[in-house]
Amino acid sequence: MAAVIPAVTKLSNRIIRILGCNPGHMTLQGTNTYLVGTGKNRILIDAGEKDKPEYQQYLADVVKSEQVNIEHIIVTHWHNDHIGGVEDLYGTITDHAKVWKHKRSPDDDPEVPLGKSIAMQWLTDGQEIKVEGATIKVHHTPGHTTDHVVLFLLEEGILFSGDCILGEGTAVFEDLYTYMKSLAKILTLDPKVIYPGHGNIVNDPLTKIQYYISHRNQREEQILKALKMNADKQLTEMDLVKIIYTETPEHLWPAAAYNVNHHLCKLTKENKVKKLEVDGQDKWQVILANCNL
Repeated sequence: MAAVIPAVTKLSNRIIRILGCNPGHMTLQGTNTYLVGTGKNRILIDAGEKDKPEYQQYLADVVKSEQVNIEHIIVTHWHNDHIGGVEDLYGTITDHAKVWKHKRSPDDDPEVPLGKSIAMQWLTDGQEIKVEGATIKVHHTPGHTTDHVVLFLLEEGILFSGDCILGEGTAVFEDLYTYMKSLAKILTLDPKVIYPGHGNIVNDPLTKIQYYISHRNQREEQILKALKMNADKQLTEMDLVKIIYTETPEHLWPAAAYNVNHHLCKLTKENKVKKLEVDGQDKWQVILANCNL
């Protein structure tokens, strides 16, 4: 049973966590947002969902009690439970904060997805954003989404991981190939602790990151082994699920097939697997010459 996350927690003299009050299957106890800095002007990391008045009140109370101003809002990625609350901040808790996010693509519109003509400032990999008592370094870590970033607090060696690494369970992703590269990148940052976008603080970050990597590698090995054992055939994702997920209830097989598809797409990019269209259906076959299993 995961430890209960309070609505507001002062984690250190420079970090206050405010829970987004949006619990759910994907958000766990809710989106963690963080107010960072020691001076008058602070950085808010993520802004929760839109139309969550309880969260907005908690955040407003913290800003008032600490007698601070939100100078920057850094959004880790475009999902609504991280960016949606930005609109609710303007005209209530802050009027002049700069809103930062990495581009999803070169064609991103700075007015989208925010309303009220709130301009977006674009983050770049390696950029640093500073306030008194806090220097945040941006690291672009695509995979969960194309625009995902993690944020490294240089003063304390703390990593704000967004949805790349969670406090509980494993993360979902849009592209496994880039996600695995991002996990390897995070490992080299050697964080002392991870403050995730959802779930409790991760106090053994290297163990957690290595588990994420090994978990995906193990699943990949199972897929390649199954394909190799059936090298003379072309298999669908569901064929592979039936071979690999033998202890998974059948009603969860569609979700498992979705996951297998991500692995197959990654293996295709690595030229270990080829995708074929057979009778209007996508099927997969191992490239034995490129597979060492």
